[in-house]
Amino acid sequence: MPLCFAYGSNMDRAAMALRCPGSKPVGVARLPRHRFVIMPEGYASVVRDPARDVWGVLWDVALADVRTLDAYEEVGRGLYGKIIQPVVKAAGGSARALVYVGRSGAGGRPKPGYLEGVLAAARDWGLPERYIREIEGLSPRRPAAGALADRQGLGKPEAGAQTPGGVAKVRPRFATPFDRRD
Repeated sequence: MPLCFAYGSNMDRAAMALRCPGSKPVGVARLPRHRFVIMPEGYASVVRDPARDVWGVLWDVALADVRTLDAYEEVGRGLYGKIIQPVVKAAGGSARALVYVGRSGAGGRPKPGYLEGVLAAARDWGLPERYIREIEGLSPRRPAAGALADRQGLGKPEAGAQTPGGVAKVRPRFATPFDRRD
């Protein structure tokens, strides 16, 4: 049975149990020298990056389930291709694994609900918190202008303005179109 490295929606245990009932998780692994991206189509992919690693789950995939994964990843339509890459197991050692790589490494916005599912699976598997925060940063949600200004220290207290709790109100010095919520 081939090994497959999952870094997106295929990390989800329940979804994989339905899609690929003959496949079993091996455990957490990382794909060295790559980084996680969202393609223009709204789904995850990986691109080469010598300074980064992608964390995910290594699956022992039943041969009968490979066709199912190929169909799910739309290999026949060209959404994803398959490559073999070395991965490092969190439990120790390394292995060569099948990796589904998207046709485009260009940036995009995740489909509604997609990134939340990936993040839930990443937390379920106990992937490193720093890596999870990195993926969260790809979310299209942006803080409101005032919150962004406060976080970046761009606001200044209004003269004499106090909230009921005695904390000075902060007014942002400026806001850009990028600070709006979409």
